[in-house]
Amino acid sequence: MDAATRPVPVRLRRPGWRDPRLIVGVLLIAIAVAGTALLLRSADRTEPVYAARHALAPGVVLEPADLVVVDVRVGDGYAEPDAVEPWGMTVTRPVGAGELVPVAALAEPADFDGRPVAVSVSQPLAEGVVPGALVDVWLTPADGTSSRRIGEALPVSAVDEDTGGFAAGEETVYVVVPSADVGALLDALADEGAIAVLGSG
Repeated sequence: MDAATRPVPVRLRRPGWRDPRLIVGVLLIAIAVAGTALLLRSADRTEPVYAARHALAPGVVLEPADLVVVDVRVGDGYAEPDAVEPWGMTVTRPVGAGELVPVAALAEPADFDGRPVAVSVSQPLAEGVVPGALVDVWLTPADGTSSRRIGEALPVSAVDEDTGGFAAGEETVYVVVPSADVGALLDALADEGAIAVLGSG
């Protein structure tokens, strides 16, 4: 191969700051970094919402002592201090201690259909029978016939224990009953027999 046909090596030059490819590459990197930062900032954003300071049973009319404000990462649908004024509103379903309060669980007192009914039991209550829990009420007739359930999945609003007098040891469980079912439950409770309140489910 003679000198006339021998290929001449081309020296690669380092791209300068004015090279369009370098400028485009730098822009792409900057956009990626900015997008990642915005995504992380959005994921770390918290919102103040109300949570139950203690267990709330249906029928409870909310007071400031019932709720606490917590900053959490949640979606829509929860009671936020800037959007909801819950004081004086009624809880319509059980809300556990520390649980975030859904807006759907609040109503005006006039719109709440439940009524508390006192159920007296002589047997010791299970640990799970506490305000906010769902319970079934059972009646065992005095004539020895089979036990029957007279209330199902009723939320507990309060539990009282009478430690004095002739009814020592008797406990009263207040359950919230739809207005339409109050009469039937009271008629069943008036029957002679033993009443038991058990956790529902």
